Amino acid sequence: MTAPIPRDIPDLPAVPGPPVLLPAPVPATAVVAPVRRPSAAVFRLLTAVTAAGGVALELLLGSPARMLSYFSVQATALLAVTMFLSATRAWRARRPLPSAVTGAALLYAVTGALVHHLLLAHTTPPFSMTGTTTAPERWHAQWTALQILHVLAPAAAVLDWLLFTPAARLRLRQTVAWLLYPLAYLAFVFTRAAFLPPSDPSRRLYPFLDVTSHGYRGSLANALLLGLAIYALALLLVALDHTRPSPTRHRV
Repeated sequence: MTAPIPRDIPDLPAVPGPPVLLPAPVPATAVVAPVRRPSAAVFRLLTAVTAAGGVALELLLGSPARMLSYFSVQATALLAVTMFLSATRAWRARRPLPSAVTGAALLYAVTGALVHHLLLAHTTPPFSMTGTTTAPERWHAQWTALQILHVLAPAAAVLDWLLFTPAARLRLRQTVAWLLYPLAYLAFVFTRAAFLPPSDPSRRLYPFLDVTSHGYRGSLANALLLGLAIYALALLLVALDHTRPSPTRHRV
């Protein structure tokens, strides 16, 4: 015997739909492991060795305390350490260094090169990091050290950024943090000049920051212009990083 069909059918629960995928804050690098990049590792290791060699040569040619006081020497030393760590990570397929660190090393190396070629290379008397009054002779030790610090090492850093580093890694918010080191270096230069006698030739590291010739007001004005130029260069690097084609799909 068939049961009677009820007149009122109770409401049935709704059929669950497909689950909604929420955006995850986990970056893709936490899911997809980076691959081994021997070519990037070799290039970065060579860059690190070249930069370290330039710094070592400068330390041999002059007083280590004076040589380590120059911005380009410090920037090249930072570039050597950064490139060496990046080379080991690329060889072992490990996570890359933070873009804030690699971007800072690139910015400081390029800044040192531009300052040398635009402001120091054609001064009278000739600019010398060792304190000599004559221009370094071509292919001699001091000339070689200057070429490594202001040509080879910065050019290699730019090539690594263009050929082996994925695009769109630099961030606009990083540019302000990158200015902390130039500000600290400026304070170091003025503090160092205050404790050295005016007759000491090592007191005058850079002509445009020479408090003996320009006074503190003129030196601070030159430093402000240079700081604005460094910040503009940082903004340019970030803009170019987001417009250039990415050389690889993997983070190296």
